[in-house]
Amino acid sequence: MNTNRLQTQVLMLELNEVNFEMVQAYASQGDLPHLASLLVEHGYTETTSEPVYEHIEPWIQWVTAHTGKTLAEHGVFRLGDMVDSDQEQIWEVLEKNGVRVAAMSPMNAVNRTESAAFFIPDPWTKTHVTGGLVMRKAHQAIVQAVSDNAKGKVTTSSLFWLILFTLGNVRPTSYARLLRMLASVRRKKWRKAMLLDLLLGDAFVSQTKRQKPNFATLFLNAAAHIQHHYLFSSQVYSGDLRNPEWLVAPGDDPVLEVYKLYDTIIGKIRKAFPDARLIIATGLHQDPHPTLTYYWRLKDHEAFLSKIGIPDCAVTPLMSRDFLLEFSTTEATLEAQSVLNDCHADDGTPLFEVDNRGLSLFVMLTYPHEIKSDFGFQCGTRHFAASSNEFAFVAVKNGMHNNIGYLIDTDVTAGIDPAPAMPLAALRDMVLEAATT
Repeated sequence: MNTNRLQTQVLMLELNEVNFEMVQAYASQGDLPHLASLLVEHGYTETTSEPVYEHIEPWIQWVTAHTGKTLAEHGVFRLGDMVDSDQEQIWEVLEKNGVRVAAMSPMNAVNRTESAAFFIPDPWTKTHVTGGLVMRKAHQAIVQAVSDNAKGKVTTSSLFWLILFTLGNVRPTSYARLLRMLASVRRKKWRKAMLLDLLLGDAFVSQTKRQKPNFATLFLNAAAHIQHHYLFSSQVYSGDLRNPEWLVAPGDDPVLEVYKLYDTIIGKIRKAFPDARLIIATGLHQDPHPTLTYYWRLKDHEAFLSKIGIPDCAVTPLMSRDFLLEFSTTEATLEAQSVLNDCHADDGTPLFEVDNRGLSLFVMLTYPHEIKSDFGFQCGTRHFAASSNEFAFVAVKNGMHNNIGYLIDTDVTAGIDPAPAMPLAALRDMVLEAATT
């Protein structure tokens, strides 16, 4: 084992799906001073990933970034599936080289570290937390809040632990912003996602100061969520589509809001760790979607499945409209798949897409149109009328994935031998070299 200690601390910020062209457009208006400064001083490099659109998903791309392997090589296709993979991730490799590592909410990453400074998994991957009691309980609270997001439900226990986590990790200078967001989330629903990233950003600074890892990663997802569902409301979007006013009030710009939050987080990190090498990666980015497409989520998965004839399975809600069903036999899996594939709205549109994985089904609720009070659907020969109250509105799709990502490295000077586009899989080796020399 290489026990040489890292001379330069390396911090990697994973700003999921952020569009640097939009960042530059906002910066040209005088917004985003910290990001603008980074772009002027260090420029940026494009990264490339999977060429097939169906494979351009963050839970695939971030596994590629962490393992240094493409989808064909690592084989991890679904969110949460990394727990069943034996692919070695960047944190384990660095630990073997004597580097003290840490991670805050990395997407689709399994915690196989032996002595991490801290490791807080994402809310969708079933792996353990490395950290104290409050950190473990707060993670459970985040999982519960994210899982029940469509219901707007946060349990009393979850709220208690989130408050303790906030008091122990969030800087007092963030309290006013936090309270403003809390007070406005019913009217400005995109701020709910921003609340989590604000907590994670401050906790990353706090825990990194206390635990002093040599290499630490921070994953932030609110911008990806907001771009997907509010990009048409951005003042730098030049297309013709617009979100309905009942969704976003005229003059509101959720994309600018979340970019400003990230700019603030970056400013805090640079101030707290002025000598650290900062690497910012987006994995991919988003382009405007060509049409308005609605996203829906089941309010009560178990009740709905029992109603349509799938009563005996384990249900795990995932991101947005996705959920996982687990069965004890392949026969039960096939029967449930048949039922779900035979569910159609009254207008003939299928309700679900289903991926059969033997003893489990990965299910996506794909109905793309507005669900009104008279909504009905049919499963086989059974018809269910006036069922709109079983579906929760999630968002209108505004953004779609693009396999080009972006990379800022503070070890690079802008304008000096600009690098060509880099395969995203090469990011791991770049980080390994930075963190072990």
